[in-house]
Formats: sequence, C-alpha cells, structure tokens
Amino acid sequence: EFKAFLKKLPTDHFLNTSAILKFWSSDLQLQRRYGLLDTSTKVVLGKALKIVRKLFTLSKRCPTQPKINLPRERTLGFWISKAQSLLYCSEHGVQGTFSEDMQGCICAAEQRALCQGTVPCKVGDGTLCSSCAADNITRCGTCLPGSILHMGLCRPNIANSLDHYINFDFDMPDAEMRYLLQRLDSRMEVHAIYISNDVRLGSWFNPAWRKRMLLTLKSNKNKSNLIHMLMGISFQICSTKNSTLEPVPAIYVNPFGGSHSESWFMPVNQQDFPDWERTKLDASLQCYNWTLSLGSKWKSFFETVHIYLRSRIITDDPTVNETLFYEPLDLDDHSTNLGYMKINSLKVFGYSMHFDPEGIKDLILQLDYPYTQGSQDAAFLMLLEMRDRINRLSPPGPQPLDLFTCLLRHRLKLSSSEVVRIREALQSFSAKLPNSTEPELSQMCS
Repeated sequence: EFKAFLKKLPTDHFLNTSAILKFWSSDLQLQRRYGLLDTSTKVVLGKALKIVRKLFTLSKRCPTQPKINLPRERTLGFWISKAQSLLYCSEHGVQGTFSEDMQGCICAAEQRALCQGTVPCKVGDGTLCSSCAADNITRCGTCLPGSILHMGLCRPNIANSLDHYINFDFDMPDAEMRYLLQRLDSRMEVHAIYISNDVRLGSWFNPAWRKRMLLTLKSNKNKSNLIHMLMGISFQICSTKNSTLEPVPAIYVNPFGGSHSESWFMPVNQQDFPDWERTKLDASLQCYNWTLSLGSKWKSFFETVHIYLRSRIITDDPTVNETLFYEPLDLDDHSTNLGYMKINSLKVFGYSMHFDPEGIKDLILQLDYPYTQGSQDAAFLMLLEMRDRINRLSPPGPQPLDLFTCLLRHRLKLSSSEVVRIREALQSFSAKLPNSTEPELSQMCS
C-alpha cells in the first residue's frame, strides 16, 4: 500500500510534508492499512514489554544485565518523511534523507552525490510559480498572475508608471505649498464657477434662512484632461455693525461630479480634522476671512464644493450648544435678529493634475481584449495601482470611500453595470496576487 501511495504522488512539482500529508489523508485504502498496522504494532509492543519485564526479573542474580533493544515506534511523521525521501533522495539505489531546510538530500559520507535526485520547483501558495517548466522541472515555467518569469524564476510584476493616465505628483515642495496656502496665494487657487440662487457675491442678504452656494469646475465640459485636488477653502464675509449673528458654514465635497448625494461631509473640528481660522480684515468693518486649510494630510479630490451657510446667535453662555442652529430666527425678537451679511469672495485652493480619460478607457478595454501576451496582466496591475492610489486619498470617516468608482462613473462616463463589472474583475485579479488585501469601502457613487 505504501508503494502504491508513492506512485500516486505527483512528480511535476515539489511536495513538502504538508502536501504529502494531504495526499496521505485522502487515501482511504492506505488509511485502513495504516490503522491495522498501528493496532498490530501496539499489540506486539505490549507483548514485547511483558517479555522484557520477565527477562529483567530473571536476570537480577546474573553477573551482567541483559541489553535489550526494542524497535522504535514509527509515527505518521516518519512515514511522511520517508515518502519525501524516497521521492527525492533515492537515486542509483542509494537511500538518503531529504531536508526541507537545505532543499537537498543528506546522504552517507561516501555516497554524498549518489542519492541526490531531481527536486522539482515549488508552486502554489507562498510562491509566484504556477507550474514547473516541461524541459527542466527544477525551474518554473509559468508564473501566477501579477508576476513575471525571468530565467526560470518568478518575480513580482510592478505596475508601469501611471503618469500618462493620472499624474499624482505635484512639482511644488511641501514647505512651499504650505507657505503659499497659509497666505492664500493666487498660485494655489483653483478657479471655479460660483453658482447660487440664494446669495450674490458682494450683496447684503438676510441670513435668517439657510443659504446654499457652490463652486464647481465643470471638468467634463471645460477641463476634461484635468482632475483637481482640494487643499483649502476661504471666503470673506462681512456683517453689519452690532450684528448678533455669526455664520456657521457646512461643507460638502463632490470628488468627480454627479449628484449632491454623491458628496462627503467635511467634519470640521471633529477629532483631529482642522477647524476654520478667522482673521479680521478691517477694524472699522465686521469683515473676516474664514479659512479652512486641509494641507497634504487631508487633501482630497474635488469637482464641486457645496457650501451651506446657516447662522446662529452670538452668545457667551457656555451652556448653549454650539451646534444648535436658529433657523428661522425668532422674527418677533428683533434684538436677536439684528444683522445682515455679505460674502465678498469665495475661493478654493489646491492644484490640478493631468488626467487622460481615453487612455484609462483603453486600459479597461485591455481587460477583455489584450493587445499582446501579458498586456492584460499589465492593464490589471496599472488599474489596481490607480484604484489604490485614488482611494488612499479618501476623506476621513469610519470607512474609506470608493472614490475610484466615482471616477469611473462620472469622469469616464461609464454605466453602472460597467463599473460593477470592472470593480469585480479587479477584485478577482487582486485575490490571485500574493499577500493581497481588499479593504472594505463605502460605496458613494451608484
């Protein structure tokens, strides 16, 4: 039965002891025979121990004590190791012992080179190889997805540069960028279109009701070759003298377009997220610059910034909940309704990056229709790298957002079914890669 088991073991790739144990456990006939052997061995060993005890009793008065050798019990590990040694260390009729640490055979001193057989290449889990070469079984012939064959060895395939499709790098040093952002330098301003039915810039308005404004880039129409990074927001707001009201802005950011529901809320002054900085501009006027600086830590993609402006009554009472909005304000109590507001300017700061939507569509096309051998894997790797780098800039929250899906949906104008298919294809390919992990992402764009 043991010889029959050896003949069943595959010889086209290397088998470690764990792999041999799996084959051993699945061979029912061998299991039955091994069970009988184990039982009979225990019976024989029990009889031998009785005889040994009798011999010791009878030999108490003998001048020399008997020397008794009992055969060692052959455990399951012995048989597994024996099978491995017979596979790889039994050349020329000479038996040796295989060592996984050495990946070679331990033979008798005078027969060191005789027992060593051919050890096939390793495949499967923990390696990048999927099958050994037909002409030389010691070398790999086919690699797993995401790796490349080089001189009989597999090595991880690295995604090509994404600069042609999306240029994530910003050529300005961080220190200079922070300096310009602190001073609201025009070189850091991203010129956006102001839209609002509630507020006209430079005009006084009654802040009793919530006002909605937005800054949008209309990239698909005007800047289809650019995507944009948000690093700060600033607006200049004035109040009438002796006003009892102060503004309370709420910001929603839409990363790549779409409806307002596909925006994320900016958690200002929550946990370690930055807060608004207010700077008074003129002593004679109640004008302030409100600035929110995200910097490199909290920067994220944006296409549209939605600003909702509410008001609250200024109070020094520490018991008043600061998040309590008065809307509409008490129209009967004129002492708490005093004041008008005016927004002079509203700006977003950041930078724009090169973006090639047609090039990315061409990459996606290669997932199904590769141009050359290997181009499909290269396309998968580049899209995975692109997906991970985009999602790495997800805003703060209990769970990262799937920004890559939003990019596909709104900047590439792909249908929902196409986006789902691409997402599942990337997840399936990623699962085949060694040491791959798929983080749980919240879906914001349908």
